[in-house]
Amino acid sequence: MSLFRGKNILKRFFKRPKINWSNYEFESSLQLNEFVDQLLEPIKNSQSSYLIKLGLHEALVNAVKHGNKLDPKKNIRVRRIITPNWCVWQIQDQGNGIEIKKRDYKLPKKITSVNGRGLYIINECFDDIRWSSKGNRLQLALKR
Repeated sequence: MSLFRGKNILKRFFKRPKINWSNYEFESSLQLNEFVDQLLEPIKNSQSSYLIKLGLHEALVNAVKHGNKLDPKKNIRVRRIITPNWCVWQIQDQGNGIEIKKRDYKLPKKITSVNGRGLYIINECFDDIRWSSKGNRLQLALKR
């Protein structure tokens, strides 16, 4: 085996996957539809794009309402990471975070109540959900 051929094998073996990421920041506002559409751009033709849009919208509403308490002086940061196998969205608010014991992914007993369904909806829309230790950053991942 020639050295040249060996290098090609190594390059193929250690080939790095293509990763594309984008960072966004916006003031706390509930006017989110256009922004969510922008976050969905890489997967907008996917069968599950409606569910993902619903889940992203709910996560952003939670960050604005519960994290930043609707304070327009506080910002929401979002990072979108696209890999060959995953689409990942990291959503961070400037709030104090949500306690572990309050992260309930079940439907509320009173399903018609105004609040309480957000985490359930988010959990149903994504393949993997992770929180920062502080609880003010949520990572949502979808298998491609």
